[in-house]
Amino acid sequence: MKIANAHLWVHDQDAALAFYTEKLGMEVRSDVTLPEMGDFRWLTVSPAGQEDVSVVLMAIPGEPMIDGETKKQIEELTAKGFAGTVFLTTDDCRGDYERLRERGVEFTEAPEERPYGIDAGFRDPSGNSIRLTQVKLPANA
Repeated sequence: MKIANAHLWVHDQDAALAFYTEKLGMEVRSDVTLPEMGDFRWLTVSPAGQEDVSVVLMAIPGEPMIDGETKKQIEELTAKGFAGTVFLTTDDCRGDYERLRERGVEFTEAPEERPYGIDAGFRDPSGNSIRLTQVKLPANA
């Protein structure tokens, strides 16, 4: 078995698509609307050159799948950054931090040395937490 997709709840699929493609430089893997399923939209992105795993940018459904109270809870948790996290790795955390800032990404945490490497954080338009990490493996790894 392999992981094919992971999903994030998003408040607005078009805003999420613009953020992940225009600001982060990811590529669209799927963008399919299914009229027979109430215009359900299957929208996935992944980093350029990494075609085997995608992030599903999933609209938060309403009735009959999720009741109104649960939908509101998901929306609130997502906005606070507690409904999902994407962990991105890079060979140059500080350089990517600067490039992403130039594209308009607002970081919540600047790059900082950690025991495991250099780490920074930001959020997508829905509030999902994203970590950007330059991993430094221990000498004995």
